[in-house]
Amino acid sequence: MAVSRDIGLAYKLVRRMGRSWSTRRKLAGRLEQTSRLRPGTIRIAVYYADGPVNLYQIRQWYAPLAELAKTHPVAIVVRNPATMLTLLEESPVPVVYARQTVDLETFVAQQPVAMTLYVNQNSRNFQMMRYGRMWHVFINHGESDKMYMTTNQFKAYDYAFVAGDAARARLSANLWDYDVEKRTLAIGRPQADHFAGTLPYTPDDRTVVLYAPTWEGDRAAAAYGSIATHGTALVRALTADPRFRVIYRPHPRSGVADPAYRAAHLAIVALLDEQNKSDSTAQHVYDDGPALGWQLAAADVAITDISAMVYDRLATGRPLLVTRPASPAADVDETGYLSAAEWLRADDAADIVAAVDRVLLDEDARVRLEFWARHHFGETTPGVATARFQRAVDTLVERWNDFAARSTAVASTPESRP
Repeated sequence: MAVSRDIGLAYKLVRRMGRSWSTRRKLAGRLEQTSRLRPGTIRIAVYYADGPVNLYQIRQWYAPLAELAKTHPVAIVVRNPATMLTLLEESPVPVVYARQTVDLETFVAQQPVAMTLYVNQNSRNFQMMRYGRMWHVFINHGESDKMYMTTNQFKAYDYAFVAGDAARARLSANLWDYDVEKRTLAIGRPQADHFAGTLPYTPDDRTVVLYAPTWEGDRAAAAYGSIATHGTALVRALTADPRFRVIYRPHPRSGVADPAYRAAHLAIVALLDEQNKSDSTAQHVYDDGPALGWQLAAADVAITDISAMVYDRLATGRPLLVTRPASPAADVDETGYLSAAEWLRADDAADIVAAVDRVLLDEDARVRLEFWARHHFGETTPGVATARFQRAVDTLVERWNDFAARSTAVASTPESRP
């Protein structure tokens, strides 16, 4: 048994090495055809050290970054070769490949970077954060009441761009000696200004329901995923009723840690396919594409797990159901919006049609949504969040200019010379 296990591990290692070698060879060819950044041009860096599996974290920033680049030149700094290959195809702003530390040092030495933005808490962020003559700003990849949103790692950054009052209250309540007023700037949800895209179905009189579950999590406290507990029952019930069209958009990592969770995910995909084959007008959608936004805008009702998707939907002010984690060990923070959320428990998943009908018609639910949308994001009129993001960047660039000018003045005074 031990020998066969070792052979299996060795085979996987060889395959992984082969894929890595092939990826690097492809990337080398692409880089030869890619023009290099001109020194002295980039003011805003976005640091992304992760692999392709977490690209959703930066994809949602594409449109805001492209808008920002009109006033402050932006580049994404990438450490992973497979990620670099993908971003060379997708990114609307220049991408810098800095696989080795010396590549990172060259980039920092050649570019007048005023700030670096971080979309996640990857441990390799610290390789960039060691450079002191720039601001390091955590912008995250979503607003939510997950435990991730109150990690003490916020303190590692000079500033954090947060969604609004709810985020500031959350940080104040959970982090000791963290100056929320000084170290956070509220920007709303600029991604919501770009929720658009081509619909993969022909609109008709069906009610569109978005089911956007998160993954199963890597620990008991973060077991927010509903695919295995709610998903199959609710999708089966909705697809059985010809009044509804389902858009199923699972988290990209769904099933990576739990085979049973992956099996439930595959069962949902098969069910959608079966229903579409039996009724050509159904046009149910399994969506695993890179673009996020059109789903939230198109759905009449959204069903999400405790994740950033809750708050992206909340920003639209439209009907929303949140799945209640089946695991009692899941850490559910009910001090914010979740204290007033329309919950869907696993035992009620088969009765989803009644729940959807209820939230579509409930005026009290609509009023609560409007209140919590303002609390989390401030003004949600299209364009406002993009303007706030721009102002926040402008503010920190101006502060960087002030510090740089003072540093130059001090260095040039006779007293400062050896």
